[in-house]
Amino acid sequence: MSFSNFHGNPQTVHAAREMLSRGRFPHAVILSGPRGSGKFTLAQMIAKAMNCLERPLSDDGLPDYCGRCSNCERIGQADDLDARIAEAIEAREALRETDKKETRILIQTHPDVLILPPDPPQMLVKVDQVRHLIGHIYYRPTQGEHKVYIFSEANFMKEAANSLLKVLEEPPDFATIFLLAENPSSLLATIRSRCVQLRLEAIASEDVETYLGKERPEWAPRQRALVARLCGGGIGQARTFDLAAYTTARQDALTILRSSVSAQDHSELFKVTEAYRAGADGKDKTDQLIRATYSLLQDLLYLLSGTPKLVRNTDLQSDLNKLAQSVDLDWIQRASHKLGEVESGMRRNLLRSLSLDAFATALERD
Repeated sequence: MSFSNFHGNPQTVHAAREMLSRGRFPHAVILSGPRGSGKFTLAQMIAKAMNCLERPLSDDGLPDYCGRCSNCERIGQADDLDARIAEAIEAREALRETDKKETRILIQTHPDVLILPPDPPQMLVKVDQVRHLIGHIYYRPTQGEHKVYIFSEANFMKEAANSLLKVLEEPPDFATIFLLAENPSSLLATIRSRCVQLRLEAIASEDVETYLGKERPEWAPRQRALVARLCGGGIGQARTFDLAAYTTARQDALTILRSSVSAQDHSELFKVTEAYRAGADGKDKTDQLIRATYSLLQDLLYLLSGTPKLVRNTDLQSDLNKLAQSVDLDWIQRASHKLGEVESGMRRNLLRSLSLDAFATALERD
C-alpha cells in the first residue's frame, strides 16, 4: 500500500506529500470534500507516512509509507473506521449507566494516532473528547515521530469548538490535528484561520463506474451507473455502498412521500413506519431511510427546476415524474425542513415510527 493507491485528486495528494518532504507538516489541517471522497483515507495515509519506520520514497522522490512496518500496520487497524466505532460503542454499552455517561468514543490503535469521531447519539464532537486531546497532545510521541489527531467529522458542540481553539493557538511542533469536513464554512472562522486547508473534489461518475467495474463485478452495468450517480463522485462511498439496503430504504421513502401527497389512506404508511424501531439496527435503518428520502427530494427539486439530467435515482424516473406533478418547490422546501426535524429527533432518541408518521402527515396537501 502507498499513496499511489489513492484514487483521484492527484494535485491535493501531491501538495500534502510535498509538505511531508519539507519535514514541517502544518499543525492543523482542514481536509474538506464531499462524503466518500477519501478524506479519512488520506489522513490515515499521511499519519502512516509520518510514522513509517522504513520511510520509503516513491518514484517522484516524495515521501511514502511501506504499509508493512509495525507502525503502519497498527495505524492501519483503524482504516475500517466504521467497524472500530461499532466496537467502541458496543464496549460503552456494556458499562454501568453511570460510566456510560462519562465515556466518550475514541479510536486508538496506535499510541501516537488518535481518531475522534462524533459521539452518539447526538453525533457531535463533545468537549470531553477535545479535553482528552488536550491532555495528551503536549506529550512527545512514544513509538513514532509525529502525533496525529483526526476528527473524522468536524461537527463540534460549541464548547468543544472553543476548547479546540485554545490548543490551536499554542500547538506542539510534533503534532498535527486533522479536521475532516464536507463544508469548511461550518467551522468557526477563528478555527479556519488557524488551519491549512486542503480540498478533495468529487471524481467523475464515469471514472467511478470504471472503478466499480473492477471492485464490484457482481453488479450489472446499470447498477454501477446508479451507484456512481448516487455517490456524487465519492469513490470511497461507492466502494462500500450497500445497494440492497439503499434500494429497500428508498422504496420505503417513496411510500412515505406518496402518502404525504395522498392522504386518503395511511395503511401503507403505517405498515412501512412500523418497521422502524428502537435499537442500533433500527438507528442504522432509519439513517439509511433519511438519506434515501433526501436523495428523492433532491431529484424532485431537479425535475421541478427543469434540470432532469441531474436526477440521480434514474431507475425511478417515471415514479419521480408522477410524484413531481403533485408537489411544488414550497412543498419540497417544507419536506426538507421537516426531515431535518426527524433527523434531529433521532439524536434525542424520539420514537422513530411516530416521528416518520408525523413527518408524512405534516406534509399532506389539502
